[in-house]
Parts: sequence; C-alpha cells; structure tokens
Amino acid sequence: MERRRRGVSPGLLLLLYQISQVGLHNIPSVTLGVLALNIFLFLNPVRPLSEVCLSVNEAVHRKNWQRFLLAPFHHADDWHLYYNMISMLWKGIMLERKLKSIWFAYIIAVFSVLTGVVYMVLEVLLVIILDDPSFEMNCGVGFSGVLFALKVLNNHYNPGRVSNVLGFPIASKYACWVELVAIHLISPG
Repeated sequence: MERRRRGVSPGLLLLLYQISQVGLHNIPSVTLGVLALNIFLFLNPVRPLSEVCLSVNEAVHRKNWQRFLLAPFHHADDWHLYYNMISMLWKGIMLERKLKSIWFAYIIAVFSVLTGVVYMVLEVLLVIILDDPSFEMNCGVGFSGVLFALKVLNNHYNPGRVSNVLGFPIASKYACWVELVAIHLISPG
C-alpha cells in the first residue's frame, strides 16, 4: 500500500469548508468527535498505511489484532477522507439526534470493529471458494464499512424514503446495496 502525502490538501480543505458551512454548533458531539479523530489521524497517522491496513495475512495469520482498531480510522488519501467524512457528517447528524449520543457512540465503536471482522470473513471465503490465496493480501483502510452499516441503520429508522444513486431514484432500503455495487464498479480499489 502506497504511503499518502501528509498535510493540508484539496480534499481536506473542502472537508473543513463543508464542516464550517454546517457549523460546529449543529454537529452532535459524537459525530464531531469521529470527524475530529479521523482528521487528526489523517494529519498524524499512528503508523504508515502499510502497517495499519487490514488484511487476512497481517491481522489473522500474523495476529496483528490492533489493525482491527486502526484501519477504520486511517484513510488512503485526502479524497478518501473527504468522501467518508462528508458521509459521516450527514449520517451522524441524522442518527445521533435520533439515537442520542451514548447509544450512537456505542454503535460507532461496535461497527468499527465488526466491519473489519466481516471483511476478514469475506476475504477468507474468497480464498476458499475461488482457491486464490491472493485475497489474503488485500489490505484495506477507511471508514467505508462503518458508513455502509450506518446507512443500513438510517434506512431502518427512516423507511419509505427515496435516494438518488448515480442519477436514478432508488428506494432507500435498496439504495445502500446499489451504492455498494456502484462504488465497487467505479472504484474497485
């Protein structure tokens, strides 16, 4: 995994601008904390991405369990951070107000670990089903898995809504799945 550049960059500046447009006083505390943590770790990573990314080889075979905690909060580049945190901003505002801060913080913590576990299980299944050990080496970082889980939760609490996915109106209960496929097709890495 390639090491990203540190410092202020276009994606980070746009993210900070978007946050300022919403207003810090309009962002619930846990959501603001998650945004701050992700931005802080983008600017001051714990380790290089190759040492925090989550893969079957590193996390399971080498028993480097800390990657389950570190991978969701590190991002490959400024645009990865931007898209994930803009999504977190809107989902966090909606869900934290509905669920209250303590429960929302618990959900973020659980989803942060569980999405890594699901990722590992899926990679192991791909190794077994396709008989291709290269899937053990796939290494991922970012908050996308947590955001996907939050989107499913948001759809549960707000049924009957319609989302726009690539210009097509889709029932929200299906939109998260369509978005997942679209993202994979557009940006498989």
